[in-house]
Amino acid sequence: MKITTKNFGYKKLYIDGNLVDAKSGERYNITCPANGEVIAQVAKGSEHEAEIALKSAKRGFEMWSKLSLSERTSWMLKLRMAVLEKEELLRTAMVHEMGKTYAGAYEDIEALVNSLEWYPATMKNYREEQIPDYENTHIHKMIAKPAGVAVAYLTWNFPLLNIGFKIGPALASGCTLIIRPSEISPLSAYMLGEILHDINFPPGVVNIIAGPSSKVAKVMTASKIPAVLTMIGSTTTGLKIIEESTTSIKKFGMELGGNAPFIVFEDADMEQSLDLAIALKYGNTGQICVAANRIMVHKNVYNKFVEAYVKRANEVVLGFGTKENPEVFMGPMASRKGRDRMFNLIQDAVDKGASLVYGGGIPDNLPKGGHWIQPTVVTGVTQDMLLFREEIFGPVAGIMSFDSDDEALALANDTEFGLASYIFSNNHKRIERFTNELEFGEVHINGVKYAIYLPHGGFKNSGLGHDCSHLALEDYLVKKRVTTAI
Repeated sequence: MKITTKNFGYKKLYIDGNLVDAKSGERYNITCPANGEVIAQVAKGSEHEAEIALKSAKRGFEMWSKLSLSERTSWMLKLRMAVLEKEELLRTAMVHEMGKTYAGAYEDIEALVNSLEWYPATMKNYREEQIPDYENTHIHKMIAKPAGVAVAYLTWNFPLLNIGFKIGPALASGCTLIIRPSEISPLSAYMLGEILHDINFPPGVVNIIAGPSSKVAKVMTASKIPAVLTMIGSTTTGLKIIEESTTSIKKFGMELGGNAPFIVFEDADMEQSLDLAIALKYGNTGQICVAANRIMVHKNVYNKFVEAYVKRANEVVLGFGTKENPEVFMGPMASRKGRDRMFNLIQDAVDKGASLVYGGGIPDNLPKGGHWIQPTVVTGVTQDMLLFREEIFGPVAGIMSFDSDDEALALANDTEFGLASYIFSNNHKRIERFTNELEFGEVHINGVKYAIYLPHGGFKNSGLGHDCSHLALEDYLVKKRVTTAI
């Protein structure tokens, strides 16, 4: 199959309201994961641009934090409309830079535009906390104020959704924001910078700069300017950011790794659980922090589930998911390194006794230069395998059986992570127990729902704070107590 790509040209950094080249002149080549062709170049920031962005954001905060919420809202809604006007181009860019489908890219657009509208409205309803005075001598209240400059380190799997999760609460609260997108998929983020420039967004309020972690991220993390460090990425990166940030006291908001158990009991709705297990494993080519990572099925329905799951995996349409190919459900992986890691995970499982029952190879009918891998199913997964221990972050389904509720609960909680979890059962007593005892920030029962107004956060090594919902505002606000004598 021949794949034709689009060239998006050269994109500049967005700093202090201007589109600028990197002082070094260095650029990243952005390649399409479907065939390896260069589709764009973007300016590659360094320490120099990081310092300028920090100072710009600091100046921007002095202005932005003093604007009324109504004025901030007007600017955010103006940006929202400008994004919608460029929706098709942005969606096409995401298909090309990381291999997601055109339909899947809508989720990114939806999250970004919803965030720009929902957070100003939610901030409007943010109420001062009144504290009772038990001696009736004073009146007390807590006032929320913007924390200051925020720096957002974002991973590559949802280029604009991840920005949406940060830009909405940051700007609505009165903070300014420096966005460092991943060098794997910075194209759509840089295009957002072009949109901000085109609408004359106030300078310094948003800055967008991609560059090596050892240069850009290290400078910004160690700087005393940021009041907030927020990220979406791996637990390893989160720990590194915390370690390097200790030049000053900062607030953290971190959505980190996941290892979601997807537990199917014998009384579950089999068709529904199969539908969602497929969607949560092969959607976005499995590159989702809340993907069904460890699929656990009761022994009495295990064989039936596996047989049906393999049949559905075989029906997943693999390809380059442009607007012209709406039938494609799964694209290539975003990077060759990520794809090759899948082969290592599969081999580790097989070496330790698991069975590769479907996929596991590179499809023959797609370009060799792409990062392709078949939808894959591995059965007989055990706790000593990397498929059980690590966040897979790819289209490899690891399936295992369990015998009892106690075993399922112990298996589910046997992980350093604690982001999402999924239960399928119609036993109310069981559901109540698992709801209380699962060590995860999210428990989804007989279905799945994510939305800008629903809290998204984890336990243990899966993060701090929340993305989405009113709780996300807390990452960007500080509280001041005001006490007045009666």
